[in-house]
Amino acid sequence: MTDILKLLKEGNKSSLLGAIVNTIIAILKAVAFFFTGNIAMFAEMLHSIGDAANQLFVYIGSALSKKAPTPKHPNGFGRVVNLVCLGAVIIVGIMSYEAIIGGWHHVLNPTESGGLFINLSVLGVGIILEFTVLYKAGKEVLHAAGISGGYLSPITISFRHLNRAKPATKLVFMEDLVATIGGILAFTAVLLAHFFNLLAAEGIASIIIGLLMFYVVGQVFLENARGAIGETDEEMLAHIAHLVAQDTDVKDIQRIEVVKEGEYLHVEVVAEVDPSLTVAYIDDIRDRLMTIILNQKSVQEVLISFDEDDGIMTWKIENEPLQSNAHTKLPK
Repeated sequence: MTDILKLLKEGNKSSLLGAIVNTIIAILKAVAFFFTGNIAMFAEMLHSIGDAANQLFVYIGSALSKKAPTPKHPNGFGRVVNLVCLGAVIIVGIMSYEAIIGGWHHVLNPTESGGLFINLSVLGVGIILEFTVLYKAGKEVLHAAGISGGYLSPITISFRHLNRAKPATKLVFMEDLVATIGGILAFTAVLLAHFFNLLAAEGIASIIIGLLMFYVVGQVFLENARGAIGETDEEMLAHIAHLVAQDTDVKDIQRIEVVKEGEYLHVEVVAEVDPSLTVAYIDDIRDRLMTIILNQKSVQEVLISFDEDDGIMTWKIENEPLQSNAHTKLPK
């Protein structure tokens, strides 16, 4: 039990905050829907329930992914967070379907709902809370990318750096972005239905919210499916290859892999060196490279092996990595 509690303390904080906030919002929206019968509120309630459930699962998964390797699982548990995210999107998918179906029925048979003040108050509180979680997730995205900015940066700049965010943080950011937009749509629909008698607006809002949720399902599924299989981090691969190639004792790079293991990176390098070097000297080269690579962001495990230089260059670095849109060619 103590070990589990220690792991939970290392879970993704954005996911935990999102789970707590969305649980509160879901309860408020459920109460509002019970008293008003508003279909847009129904869609928002489902959205918040789905977000709260999968963000809780993601928090637990992100914590378990930090479990140390064992003899039975020598590669660690880094991909657990990807597997949990894949399971979480199923919940959002079901909620999306229900929101679309409910909205479609309302469009075909529009009915007037009451409780204007209740609906607007709950939706307003929900928008503020969802935006707060979105803002915090945006700050974590920028932190992961090593970027600092002004007060609006977590909302304006973070979109361009989502690929550098941890899987759990990215999921929270995307879900709460959609949740904030969905809340604004539902708020607008309630106003249109009440003041302009456009009763179908609430159903249309419910359908749009469901479709936005499906978009998140698709994006998160593809992202974490690649992570669960094992995806190369091209940008870090180019950067680490550049660092290895800079070592004066490395004649060539025979092979290099930088694979995402959940929130961390697993690096394997096969370098070519002068065959006349002693084992002790080659060991010093390994220690030197290990220190450099392990100091790179998100790198958790490094395996380095050596082969004798064959005089044929197989690794070509075209440009400076990370400072440009460079590509590093893999040997065929």
